[in-house]
Amino acid sequence: MVINVGDVKFYLHKFPLLSKSFRLQKLTANTNEENNDEINIDDIPGGPAAFEICAKFCYGMTVTLNAYNVVAARCAAEYLEMYETVEKGNIIYKLEVFLKSSIFRSWKDSIIVLQTTKAFLPWSEELKIVSHCLDSVASKAYIDTSKVDWSYTYNRKKLPSENGSDPLWNGVQKQQYVPRDWWVEDLSELHIDLYKRVITTIKTKGGMSPEVIGEALRAYAYRRLPGFSKGKIPGSDPVKYQYLVDMITSLLPTEKHSVSCSFLIRLLQTSVSLECGETVQSELKRRISQQLDEASVADLLLRAPANETMTYDVDTVHELVQQFMLQKRSGQSDFPEDNEFQEIYPAFASDSSKVKVARVIDGYLAEVSRDPNLPLAKFVNLAEMVSGFPRPSHDGIYRAIDMYLKEHPGITKSERKRICKLMDCRKLSAEACMHAVQNERLPLRVVVQVLFFEQARATTSSGGGSTPDLAGTIKSLLPGESHGSSRSATTNTDEDWDAVPTAEELKALKGELATLRLRDKESGCNDTNSIDIKMSVEKVIGGKAKGLIMSKKLFSKLWSNKDRVSENSSSDTSESPGSSNAGESKSTPSRSLEEAMSAANPWK
Repeated sequence: MVINVGDVKFYLHKFPLLSKSFRLQKLTANTNEENNDEINIDDIPGGPAAFEICAKFCYGMTVTLNAYNVVAARCAAEYLEMYETVEKGNIIYKLEVFLKSSIFRSWKDSIIVLQTTKAFLPWSEELKIVSHCLDSVASKAYIDTSKVDWSYTYNRKKLPSENGSDPLWNGVQKQQYVPRDWWVEDLSELHIDLYKRVITTIKTKGGMSPEVIGEALRAYAYRRLPGFSKGKIPGSDPVKYQYLVDMITSLLPTEKHSVSCSFLIRLLQTSVSLECGETVQSELKRRISQQLDEASVADLLLRAPANETMTYDVDTVHELVQQFMLQKRSGQSDFPEDNEFQEIYPAFASDSSKVKVARVIDGYLAEVSRDPNLPLAKFVNLAEMVSGFPRPSHDGIYRAIDMYLKEHPGITKSERKRICKLMDCRKLSAEACMHAVQNERLPLRVVVQVLFFEQARATTSSGGGSTPDLAGTIKSLLPGESHGSSRSATTNTDEDWDAVPTAEELKALKGELATLRLRDKESGCNDTNSIDIKMSVEKVIGGKAKGLIMSKKLFSKLWSNKDRVSENSSSDTSESPGSSNAGESKSTPSRSLEEAMSAANPWK
């Protein structure tokens, strides 16, 4: 008889072929009625190769089975109805024994067989080959790592204890360490649908660490999304990659920290570039905001969409910070009012995470400020969101402000003043102060303020007592503190204070500060020295400025302020910015440094 399987002709004897296949018996009976010696089989699973395996078995020939052809042979045998009821010891029985005794006991063979089942759907599903493979793979992933004695793929960096290269301990070689996520890379070879089913099966069994599940999803994303590490996905098959991102997002463990914030941000960037659904993006943003304190500046540098003029996507980062703040508030409100730990643990955790977020946002602003197309409003809005967060230092926001002023020299005085309000000069380090007093991009107001606070710190650290008088001098010299001046004069002074000083002016101010420090160190801390310090401070603003290029109007105004301060100091009835009257000044204890600095802050 001749059997046509696709384009291949098989010339076979009817016996023993027909004795083992019930389907061929029926087909042969039909051909006899039609006086036709040929049988056409076009829909057999596995095609000619699978049919050949079954035919060889019928004739007692040697058949080589492996993980790559066993599914095809099993589906073909089912198609040919080669059951035990047709003949004892038929091929279906032998194939089932081979699968259970060999394939499903092997880690890598189970994965290979599972991968091949996709080509034989729905046969492989109905024969439960898929479900058996899923159970085999999931069970092995759960096995105690000390019992893993088969080969697996693991290309990550290992610790000495993980790769067996530890030196001998007590003369005995330690057993090679098997990491908990040993199975992750091998499963990355599976097709999307099969991978999803494997991970779902593993999660359903329960007990698997969410960190290991998260690592498996991370490895699969890097393996299956080309360009994922660079945030650029090719547009060859966007629908496929959209489905992949959706699938990974849906499989993420619900536990916080199961995946890194860096991975979540890359996933978000990929979902935006692929134009995934709003549901996926919203879920990723929610997850990122929960772990925003883990992010780095490099993580947040998301590229803006192609139709945007800006380089970076500042709006998305703004939204992440906003959600972070909302979650912190809702997290603290979850504690009942009578909980004795409500004001201890939540506040501590919140402050710790806020410090980290403030630090990373400061660094982020410094980087995005290099973009000449970044609007001032976006910079200020993002900075103001974290302005209330605790910071040990304001060096980060100062660096961001300085970078913005450098890259945007054309901004107005009012804009320059607005952006400088974001930092507190009292929280600048000595290094930042040194840079600020030489910074030609800062308004004069800020430079002088830095000089005053630096001197106040130096005086306090050396045990000096001139801080209160210094604060009064600052208040008297800053705009808005000149008593009796007209509104127009005050406005002009404000404008001059917001002007940018020249290099010569900065040099003069810095030189006078050094002289002032030296004098304060050599002198005692009595009232006479306090007056000398006041006079020196006034000299910094007034005396040295007389011969410089600074606005004549500014320093005539400042000088009149100086005279007015002197008059107020010598009068028993006149008010001083630092005290109510002279008698009260003698009897009232000196204010703390914090009060003095607060009084001297022109932004309050």
